[in-house]
Amino acid sequence: MNASWPVGLADGDIALRPIKLRDQRVWRDVNRRNRDWLRPWEATVPPPSPSGPVTHRPTFRQMVRHLRAEAHAGRMLPFVIEYRGELVGQLTVAGITWGSMCSGHIGYWVDEAVAGRGVMPTAVALAVDHCFRAVGLHRIEVCIRPENAPSRRVVEKLGFREEGLRPRYLHIDGAWRDHLVFALTAEEVPEGMLTRWHRVRPGSAHK
Repeated sequence: MNASWPVGLADGDIALRPIKLRDQRVWRDVNRRNRDWLRPWEATVPPPSPSGPVTHRPTFRQMVRHLRAEAHAGRMLPFVIEYRGELVGQLTVAGITWGSMCSGHIGYWVDEAVAGRGVMPTAVALAVDHCFRAVGLHRIEVCIRPENAPSRRVVEKLGFREEGLRPRYLHIDGAWRDHLVFALTAEEVPEGMLTRWHRVRPGSAHK
């Protein structure tokens, strides 16, 4: 078991904790309620090629078991997001690579009912600080469809650099979609991402 997982992270009303099998009912309820809000940005499975294997979306239990195995192998950090004690979303640090790269990428979604309350920027800030300080990563990426204005606002508020466009990068909502790449290295946030967010957050008492 690696020393940086499992872990819980929190700032005020917002917390990250490992996803669990017993989250299934609430996780499904939140997803069902947000179908129209989330569908345009969800990863999908491309049609199989004539010689390729047929793949299916995993069940919740299969998903959690896969995420746990990847976490224990040091390749992923699979969190759920809680707001005031209620599950409201998911944040995963995936693609963790060591050696000369020491990098990972973050993906996330949140309940539309709590959008605009600073939940997602705070969650991303917590995850970035953990990755840089406890895990030992050097670089974090977030890849977002150009049309996904809410997700773009999250990384812009946190000061991620926009690095360019990856054409037809991921299969999202039934087709290969372009994604903008946003990134940060540890040297760019020496004070910590959460400290930066507290400083720039509208109405923050930390300014």
